[in-house]
Amino acid sequence: MQAAMRQLADMRAVLLCILLSLLPFSHACPKECSCNGNAKVVDCRGRGLYDIPHPLHPDTQELYLQDNRIRGLGSMAFREIPIVRVLDLSNNSITSVSPTALLGLRNLQRLGLAYNNLRELDKRLFGPIRTLSHLDLSHNSLWGLSGAMGDNLRNLSHLGLAHNRITRLDRSLLEALTRLDSLTLRGNPWRCDCQIIGLKLWLETYLFKGGVVDEVICSHPEEMRDRDLQKVPYQVFHVCMTTSYHYLFANIHHLETERLLRSHAHGNHAHPSSHALHIPIGEGLGGGTGGGGGGGGGSLPECEPKQRHRPVNLRHAIATVVITGVVCGIVCLMMLAAAVYGCAYAAIMAKYQRELKKNEELAAARKADHTTGDEKEPLENAIA
Repeated sequence: MQAAMRQLADMRAVLLCILLSLLPFSHACPKECSCNGNAKVVDCRGRGLYDIPHPLHPDTQELYLQDNRIRGLGSMAFREIPIVRVLDLSNNSITSVSPTALLGLRNLQRLGLAYNNLRELDKRLFGPIRTLSHLDLSHNSLWGLSGAMGDNLRNLSHLGLAHNRITRLDRSLLEALTRLDSLTLRGNPWRCDCQIIGLKLWLETYLFKGGVVDEVICSHPEEMRDRDLQKVPYQVFHVCMTTSYHYLFANIHHLETERLLRSHAHGNHAHPSSHALHIPIGEGLGGGTGGGGGGGGGSLPECEPKQRHRPVNLRHAIATVVITGVVCGIVCLMMLAAAVYGCAYAAIMAKYQRELKKNEELAAARKADHTTGDEKEPLENAIA
């Protein structure tokens, strides 16, 4: 009998422990935070937290963690709240975010990471999320965003990048954000050189479609400082086209020179000048020349492996020549079209001037005839 009573007491104790262990989870709300009745909104703002509070109710839909001291987000940091829609971590001290920190948050719509110390974000961070519509990364130390993030942010309607250290922004990222309504870019040290033309073109298209953007103020180079990129005329970037042409032709010249030198070297590998010319190009015969007594026979093994790369360089040269030919052809067509237009315009204006002069002469003749007729009529009346 006593054994049965003891077993019954043990069972009661086990049930009591189970109930006590389940009790916090039925009303899971961290002691540092305040929650509404069903724990769907958790407010942990300004509580001096150094980490994500626990436990969190799995039905939590909004979590506010602003104005704390959180320094990093580890892997699956929010696995307890898989259906959260709003997550705000603004004004903390976050310096690192794990690539899998947001793993499992398939319903996240708004994410706030403003006023932190972020320097970079892994391109995989937003991979699991397809519903994100509002992302605020302003007031950090970001150098830029990977173009690969664009595929994961296609539903984004607002992107905040103001007051970071961004000098350039990948145009492929912006072109992927087809639903973007507003964008903040001010307060970044934009480098307005030839590589920013893509951003300027995208901004013009974006504004034409009704998008909202604040401003892109140039910081570099010095002659572009404090100028608004949207108001800079394209004539300023005319030198970029010229530079591209120079680069293409210089590349062709370099490849052709390299090919000729290699041909000369393989045909006269014992000649000292061929070794001297190949050393600066970096394709050279350093092993043969430094062998000290190896002579022409010693340099031959160094030359033979290099022959495998000749078809690759030849293809590069051909491709460069083709591209240059296409570019030059387009430029020639544009110049021809401009010349035709100019000639047509000059011919039309000349014809117009001739007709105008002819009409003026006819008008003057008619006026002269009318005056002569008036003078003849009184004379005829006097004779009569």
